[in-house]
Amino acid sequence: MAKINSNYQKLQAGYLFPEIGKRVRAFASENPNAKIIRLGIGDVVLPLPTPILAAMRKGVDEMGKAESFRGYGPEQGYDFLLNAISAHFKSQGAEVLPDEIFVSDGSKCDTANIQEIFDTDNIIAVTDPVYPVYVDTNVMAGRTGEAEGGRYGKLVYLPTTAENGFNPEIPSASASPKGTVDLIYLCSPNNPTGAVMSRASLEKWVEYAKATEAVILFDAAYEAFIQESGLVRSIFEIPGAREVAIEFRSLSKTAGFTGTRCAYTVVPKEVKARNQKGEWVTLHSLWNRRQTTKFNGVSFPIQRAAEAVFTPEGSKAIKENIAYYMENARIIREGLKAAGFTVYGGVNAPYIWMKVPEGMTSWTFFDKLLKEAQVVGTPGSGFGNCGEGYFRLSAFGFRENVLEAVERIKSRIKP
Repeated sequence: MAKINSNYQKLQAGYLFPEIGKRVRAFASENPNAKIIRLGIGDVVLPLPTPILAAMRKGVDEMGKAESFRGYGPEQGYDFLLNAISAHFKSQGAEVLPDEIFVSDGSKCDTANIQEIFDTDNIIAVTDPVYPVYVDTNVMAGRTGEAEGGRYGKLVYLPTTAENGFNPEIPSASASPKGTVDLIYLCSPNNPTGAVMSRASLEKWVEYAKATEAVILFDAAYEAFIQESGLVRSIFEIPGAREVAIEFRSLSKTAGFTGTRCAYTVVPKEVKARNQKGEWVTLHSLWNRRQTTKFNGVSFPIQRAAEAVFTPEGSKAIKENIAYYMENARIIREGLKAAGFTVYGGVNAPYIWMKVPEGMTSWTFFDKLLKEAQVVGTPGSGFGNCGEGYFRLSAFGFRENVLEAVERIKSRIKP
């Protein structure tokens, strides 16, 4: 008799974004003439830049000739792309060797799959609010216990709010059954709040991880959107981080690859964890084993396109696209502020984190915004308990839609 993985039944409700889609489809069915503006899911709208398309076409042409055709490629990625990524890290002040980089089809996949190489007894710490994938994949693996009051009993939640400057604090000994945590998920620039963790905060986390033999899982998928100088783009800018951290990056938002899929994860050879016997094991070797077993690599034409992202022409083109989205973010942020809303983010990330009107929940506000302004955003409660009372708007949209959405909110919704 086949049996299911019962941990899946511990998942709360539906995944956030499918639930949003369900509600939007229902409204659209009842109001077929409504012009709905979607600023919810962070999906890009601008086409791939010309230099990247040209590289992709070149890769396709190579696949059409016997002398340059390629079959299965290296699961970790082709050297031409690994070398380009390594040089990019170096330009940002971080040391990353080409053979420490693993090219993949998305940082969502990597942040979800990385937990497979760790024991299910590990105590997990996540920020609150949090990108749901970090939590749900650990629920599926059986690390979290049952949910009660919107939180899982075995997870350690780190409030990341305006009150602490969106810098999650080191957990107290009483927060964990063992006094410390083992795996720490950090995201900067943060999804959903749009905040960037300070260098001082990251230094404290690296020190904590070294002292407790913990591992930091650092999601830097939005690092290319940082506009202000002096902010940390890679955790490997922090001394000692190579011994305790794994970093995830993506070309989805950075270069418009949401539909073509390419990302990369860095697992330094220094970062280790203990096995059941107490012996140190390199995580690089474990992740390499996982990838070579379960992943066949990103297609050659896509990797050629990704390589072009790091050329002078490609870099210039994607910066122009990022500037377009960040101008959208400025329009949303300043427009909402002018209307009297309290807002955060939108300066170094493409997300605006706004407080909902007094007396409303984030889902109530979602429904109100959809029905009265025909604008779609993301309820903050979908990101955790500390997200209740907040709402996320995405800057990924066409300019005319962003301008219209802001005007609708200002004229139809009271803060």
